[in-house]
Amino acid sequence: MPPPTPSSAQVTAAEISRIAGVTRATVSNWRRRHVDFPAPTGGTDSSPLYDLESVRTWLASRGHASAASPPEELRTALRLRPSATGGGTPDLLLLVLAAAGRSPDELTAATRLPDADLAARAERDAASAADDSVPTAAGSPSDTHPVRFAPGDAAVLRALYTCVRDEGGQAALEVLAERELEDSAASGAYRTPEPLADLLARLLPGAPARVLDPACGSGTLLAAAARQGTRELYGQDTLPVQARRSAVSLRLTAPEAEVTVRAGDSLRADAFPGLTADAVLCSPPYGDRDWGHDELAYDPRWAYGVPPRAEPELAWVQHALAHLAPGGHAVLLLPPAVAGRASGRRVRAELVRGGALRAVIALPPGASVPLHIGLQIWVLQRPEPGGPERKSVLFVDTASGAATGTGTGTAVGTTTGTAPGTATAAGRGGAAPASRTRGGSRSATVDWARITERALGAWRAFTESPDTFEGEPGVAHAAGVVDLLDDVVDLTPARLVRASRSEIDPAALSAEADAARRHLVKAAKSLARTAGREDWSAAGATAREWRTATASDLARGGALTLLRTAPEAARGRADNATDSGSGSGEPETRPVLTGADIATGSGPTGDPTELRGGGTAPVIATGDVLVRAVAGGSGPMARVAGEEDAGALLGPHVHLFRPDPARLDAWFLAGFLGAEENIAGASTGSTVLTVSPGRLRVPLLPLEEQRRYGEAFRHVHELRAEARRANQLAEETARLLSGGLTGGQLLPGGGASRGRDTTAGGDPHAARSRGGQSPR
Repeated sequence: MPPPTPSSAQVTAAEISRIAGVTRATVSNWRRRHVDFPAPTGGTDSSPLYDLESVRTWLASRGHASAASPPEELRTALRLRPSATGGGTPDLLLLVLAAAGRSPDELTAATRLPDADLAARAERDAASAADDSVPTAAGSPSDTHPVRFAPGDAAVLRALYTCVRDEGGQAALEVLAERELEDSAASGAYRTPEPLADLLARLLPGAPARVLDPACGSGTLLAAAARQGTRELYGQDTLPVQARRSAVSLRLTAPEAEVTVRAGDSLRADAFPGLTADAVLCSPPYGDRDWGHDELAYDPRWAYGVPPRAEPELAWVQHALAHLAPGGHAVLLLPPAVAGRASGRRVRAELVRGGALRAVIALPPGASVPLHIGLQIWVLQRPEPGGPERKSVLFVDTASGAATGTGTGTAVGTTTGTAPGTATAAGRGGAAPASRTRGGSRSATVDWARITERALGAWRAFTESPDTFEGEPGVAHAAGVVDLLDDVVDLTPARLVRASRSEIDPAALSAEADAARRHLVKAAKSLARTAGREDWSAAGATAREWRTATASDLARGGALTLLRTAPEAARGRADNATDSGSGSGEPETRPVLTGADIATGSGPTGDPTELRGGGTAPVIATGDVLVRAVAGGSGPMARVAGEEDAGALLGPHVHLFRPDPARLDAWFLAGFLGAEENIAGASTGSTVLTVSPGRLRVPLLPLEEQRRYGEAFRHVHELRAEARRANQLAEETARLLSGGLTGGQLLPGGGASRGRDTTAGGDPHAARSRGGQSPR
């Protein structure tokens, strides 16, 4: 029997899974188990295609019609868009910019227009947003060509307007850029966590008026600079799609700033040759041997030596310094090999000798892509003619204890949660990498609060008084310029700060290790008691099955209230958050609960001053279910708000589900919402997976049965908390003991009595120096 003739566009099994909000495996099961599932209408046996309208009809009959999120609808519409229609991605980006300035009612009215009228309306909207701040593929102003849309674009235009209305301009922008990157030869784009971008921006003294990012990617670092008060933003990226994306994104997030972004290769074709910036922020591409070494051999930017072919990062360092005003600062995110590679020794030596390098800050593995290595932050300053002599360089190792949140170091500083930002593809022209969480990969939980405290605290203390800076043993150390200029000029922070551990007092370290050991023993006993409880039994010969509903369905039925935290959406729906902050205009002082707090099991640690939207942030109540908005990483995805969370503000990238206790048990809801398969089915994105809260599914069970499940999930939560506490204490105890033994503050079992040689006056070293017996 021949396959049916398709009546509409065709979709793959992967697109069906996104539309329905389920996994690919679920779609495969539907094909095998349901005889009425639509038959393939095209493609191949290994990659069949299905008629879209037939699939939608089948899904609607089974309650899946509303599962697709607006971004997923836009992805599908873009994939199915006829190739012969008019407006390309640049025109759609302009349309996002225009639509973000419209009211929800205006956007809804646009989606209801006939196809031809909708295309004409979109042309007018996009043309109204076109100016020279949004570059075209060639890097020229976007208004050099007329915007054109055709009636065949109607499906994409409706999906775009809906996405902007419901999820905000940034969500639509990400989908468009993702689609164009897929069609280009560029490597994959990665996201930078907002805390990392904010840390780099906060390392710049004050609020520089003019900031340049010569490898701006999607504009994450420039957006962080805007949050610190910068009002002139300049960016360049070798990928036109990233340059356009950055320009539109910055105009959405920093409308008060003057934004200029150009497409092009910053090293070979600098778009801002005459620009003198107050500061430079940059995360350049790594390991690119084809950066222009031969053609740029006599470039005047190489004031500290010609960068070897194998040292492209040192070319970016000098490019940044060349754009600075005297006394201006540059902050770059670099791979650790730059600090010690033999080929870069001469340039590193000149940077140190000339006083341009001020600090090197090591990050822990997992803080950014590539996850298996710890990247480094280089802080540089262009020397001022006649300025002070710089006799030392600051080295900070934030990696020690950063993954567990334990340790003894203290510093001054604050940070936000783990809300991710966007960054560049790892190709020339911009790479601002971060945690890649697609495909179920796992990475260590990074304690951004601790990292920020250590980095900012040490940097501020060092800049206040470099000559008297004392540092912190094992964490921060100011090394003299003369000491660094040896045969290798190795600037690796871990090597330099660990040399200062001998300053730790032996008695104090011994007492601290003993206290940690006692706490560990107590935590281990508590974990054993919790693990001994048995709150489950086998379901039988086969796994239990049940009917489910999406969170969107439950919200429409009044069983729960869903509060989203997307900043762009909050601006358009602030009136819906009736239980939000006071709105009095007074500075908010309540703590903020972040995604990192959910992952690590801590109380609210976010900084309210970092909230965009300020008083519109919802206030958390006891019994609310909190779900991280970014999938991946270690730790739980969901938890129930306790008394310690009540009154805190909902942080960015956290979803809040407020159940009706007469219909839904909170712990039952949290257990199923945070389930790994549920999160996977509701997550979208090509790199970082973002959870669409309305697509999460919940079994439909009687309240009494929900409570039984809820009690079991509460036990699982307690078990995880006890295990985390014991693991942290074990890591801390092992760190203190190992550091004390290797640093000479602690002796192995038996203490000094085993190492004393009475024939040498109690000095074991004296016996060895005279050829005596070694102590046994």
